[in-house]
Amino acid sequence: MSGVPKTAIELAKRFEGFHRAPKADPGRARPYICPAGYWTIGYGHLCDSKHSPITVAEAEAFLARDLQTALAATLRYCPVLAAEPEGRLSAILDFTFNLGTGRLQTSTLRRRVNQRDWVAAATELRRWVYGGGKVLPGLVARREAECAFLLSG
Repeated sequence: MSGVPKTAIELAKRFEGFHRAPKADPGRARPYICPAGYWTIGYGHLCDSKHSPITVAEAEAFLARDLQTALAATLRYCPVLAAEPEGRLSAILDFTFNLGTGRLQTSTLRRRVNQRDWVAAATELRRWVYGGGKVLPGLVARREAECAFLLSG
């Protein structure tokens, strides 16, 4: 995964998880509906409901591509991150991977990052904890982990 920080890969894997199939085929993941209501497979890869089951290796390949795409978008909209410590890049990259390029592009978070106002950026990150109109504990935990990387530099 050229260019994708190891910490970003670890964040994505930790918070997405690998959703295994039932006991009959525990080495594979099947599509599932994530808490925000999207069909997903492996480590948070968007798919359709009829996607065939995948192995951990296939899930990691999807994750590598998805993170590469998110990295390009993150650096396009937050170019200051190229000169910042890896943790800061990982935090915003994980946000982009989790919520999508469009959310980063139009967010106040983007402005705060490009101003290098890390405390204000962390405050903005903590606002993105809703899925389906409800606060999701998993997103609260994820945003706190991202904030820890963002603020530690």
